[in-house]
Amino acid sequence: MKKIKFPSAHTVLLLIAALVALSTWLIPSGEYEQLKYDKDKGVFIHRFHKGEKEFPGTQATLDEFGIKTGLEKFTSGDIWKPVGIPGTYHELDSNPQGLLAFIQSPLKGIMEAMDVILFVLIIGGFIGVIHKTGAFDAGIASLAKILKGREKLLIIIITSLIALGGTTFGLAEETIAFYPILVPVFLAAGYDAMVALAAIYIGSSIGTMCSTVNPFSAIIASDAAGIDWTNGLTGRMMMLVLGTAFCIAYIIRYAEKVRKDPSASIIYEQKEEIESMFLTRNESENGNSSSRYSLILVVFALCFIVMIIGVSNLDWWFLEMTTVFFVGSILVGLIAWMKEMDFISAFVKGANDLLSVALIIGLARGVTVLMEDGLISDTLLYYSSTVVQGMPKGVFVNVMMFLYAGLSFFIPSSSGMAVLSMPIMAPLADVVDLGREHVVNAYQYGMGLMAFITPTGLILASLTMVNVTYDKWLRFVMPLLGWLTLLTMIFLTANVYI
Repeated sequence: MKKIKFPSAHTVLLLIAALVALSTWLIPSGEYEQLKYDKDKGVFIHRFHKGEKEFPGTQATLDEFGIKTGLEKFTSGDIWKPVGIPGTYHELDSNPQGLLAFIQSPLKGIMEAMDVILFVLIIGGFIGVIHKTGAFDAGIASLAKILKGREKLLIIIITSLIALGGTTFGLAEETIAFYPILVPVFLAAGYDAMVALAAIYIGSSIGTMCSTVNPFSAIIASDAAGIDWTNGLTGRMMMLVLGTAFCIAYIIRYAEKVRKDPSASIIYEQKEEIESMFLTRNESENGNSSSRYSLILVVFALCFIVMIIGVSNLDWWFLEMTTVFFVGSILVGLIAWMKEMDFISAFVKGANDLLSVALIIGLARGVTVLMEDGLISDTLLYYSSTVVQGMPKGVFVNVMMFLYAGLSFFIPSSSGMAVLSMPIMAPLADVVDLGREHVVNAYQYGMGLMAFITPTGLILASLTMVNVTYDKWLRFVMPLLGWLTLLTMIFLTANVYI
């Protein structure tokens, strides 16, 4: 009997979209009213189901709506999204999503995620041009010689650096750019593609899970909860160190087993296929010299350095990041003296290689569109908030973490979750005599743990980058996720009673 093959990431997301559409027929529609600060007018806009109304941009307005956040958090731009107003949840007429909405959801998702999709396609073109010059293959060969006997350092350095990016400025979607670069390096070091995937994705996930100064998670959640973002910072730093060390040890254990015995790889049957994707030697047709290779690799590295500096210090987002790699592609083509048609052909081929990833991103966003149009996200948040009332401290904070883990499937955006839920969830800590920073921690850890596996996040796009199916990822990561969950529960509970 022929073995049943696990469905592709695209099919998985379409099945999830169908289940979400079905859930809109079963879960009541409802919403919280929202308050948004209009910086241009200097006023608050009260949004409710039938319209909106302007209020003075003062602290008195915030107090009137029961939002315990300082006015300066809105005027400075720290909180730029609409916040949920506590006590305003109300049911609405049901808005179930039918067959037409299901069919249109991937298209709407692609339209909404066009900035991310364009970034991915331009990255693909950039990598395609680099490969065409032959410089990348020469660089990998040199790096493999340098790493000989020190392969573990590659895992430690890459995972730690990406975790550092995650905890400081929310390095997540940007990691899509790293797979075409780092997978060949890991393969050349004797590891499989799962190790490269783990170092990049787990590094990003543990970093964002234990965010310290990440403005899209720790800071915006603390602001929305009405506390200073430094509250609970020491604990999150300790969790970051412990969690990252735990993840690195787990990855190294698997990686060394694969390096000593390639057949121990979870994706061993795909070994030749994946190596042909990433280790194909492209002979340069432009007569490039070693000095020219070096200059191309310098431009290559500078593009990533500029991107990281721009995102972390200059408030750049996808348009600016995409521009960097678009300009980088042109510079590489000029340095390599590539013919016009060769450049265009290499760029288009590289973009085409990542088209599947771009579609995954659109499909994932389409699932979110269905939930938003079906008006069920706020309903789930409301019923979640009623579950934890009156619980003992230790139980409260752990249940809160698991609630946030579940909610993150429906609201995968960390900043969106923060501004919507914190004004509603954070006051629940007051009832059980806990500091609100414990709710912020529960939010971060819950969303972070779920990010390791949730299909509506970045994992399916990342898996598509390395041609690994979702079932094999689950087989690899579930033991780690179980131990991390246990570690987090112990840490949360101890933090409450210390």
